[in-house]
Amino acid sequence: MAETRRQYSKEFKTAAVELVLKHEKPAVAIAGDLGIRAELLYRWKQEYHNSKRIAFSGSGHVSDPAQAELKAAVKRATDAEEERDILKKALAIFSKGAP
Repeated sequence: MAETRRQYSKEFKTAAVELVLKHEKPAVAIAGDLGIRAELLYRWKQEYHNSKRIAFSGSGHVSDPAQAELKAAVKRATDAEEERDILKKALAIFSKGAP
């Protein structure tokens, strides 16, 4: 029987990490009190330290406007390159038929 995967809110994750940072109690004990694995709490702590402002953003959704703009610009550049390559191939095909 497959076990369903638990999902935790951003607020819960942030609060759990702040408990670890502010208390002298070991992370393993705090994880046990919260009913989560210690490895999960350590991973959340690492993510919180790496990017405190946008930590726990979710699955694929960009919450930072600058990141969203960058992602859109990369998409536009990729699309433009694909269009250019198609036009190059079409030009080569039609140039062969010219006398």
